[in-house]
Amino acid sequence: MVFKKMLSAFGVGGPSVDTVLANPNTRPGLTLDGHVNLVGGDAPASIEQITVGLVTRVEIEGGDSEYAGIMEFHRMAVSGPLELAPKQQLAIPFQLPVPWETPVTDVYGQRLHGMTMGLRTELAVARAVDKSDLDHVAVHPLPIHERILDAFQALGFRFKHADLERGHIRGVQQTLPFYQEIEFFAAPQYARTVTEVELTFVTSQRGVEVILECDKRGGFLSAGHDVVGRYAVPHADADRTDWVQVVDGWLRETTSRYGNQRAHGFGAPHGHGRGHGMGGVVAGTALGVAGGLVAGELIGDAFEGDFGDFGGDFE
Repeated sequence: MVFKKMLSAFGVGGPSVDTVLANPNTRPGLTLDGHVNLVGGDAPASIEQITVGLVTRVEIEGGDSEYAGIMEFHRMAVSGPLELAPKQQLAIPFQLPVPWETPVTDVYGQRLHGMTMGLRTELAVARAVDKSDLDHVAVHPLPIHERILDAFQALGFRFKHADLERGHIRGVQQTLPFYQEIEFFAAPQYARTVTEVELTFVTSQRGVEVILECDKRGGFLSAGHDVVGRYAVPHADADRTDWVQVVDGWLRETTSRYGNQRAHGFGAPHGHGRGHGMGGVVAGTALGVAGGLVAGELIGDAFEGDFGDFGGDFE
């Protein structure tokens, strides 16, 4: 779907922009290829810079509340200064690298409920900036992600929700200012011990750090609590491992070691407004992460309903 919009910051008769992606589907570590198509307005325009950036919805904590904001987390200039004559048509190609840690938005051909992703085009002309062109992007899992997600499905876990939490996971090297939580209802064989499991991938060129947070059921005389397990796997293992057996082992190991994690400061909620999440693994509070983040403004209404219902198919 292509959105062609007059640049509102420049008024009626100003230039228009139309960004066209060769393919809106991509994966972490690959690229998004496309063209920024410009059409001159009624008068010459001196364009200072054209950039494209990936934007997504992130859950942000502030004090005792939590809210969602739209954050740009990766950007690239596709053009420096140029002169655009009246009615001139200009196509500028680009190839935007997709960061390895970019969260997955689509699995099995379905948009993950709770996820949003778009490519925003920004033009700067005479100190005015317009960010009105926004195109849908679908980020599909890498093979290692697919095998692990397949294993969760094979073990009987049911997908509940996915979102992005602003913050960093202690002990994990992150390049982005947020991490993704993919939440599952517990499979029947784990239901006596666990109510839900949250799965986080922190991906690099070498492999994936897998963080599991299991919400353990409370007993007759004890409260429930969260336990966390962390595992590193290389990309090369994607097709040479029995992932059902591996994931089952991770889950059983994680849920059996609450006492050890509690002794090392893990498991209890720490700086998390909802009282759950990554618990003590999250370093500090979300507010400890510098506001702004990468190019960083929060653009609360950036999507303006263009994305529709993210719980179903992506058009």
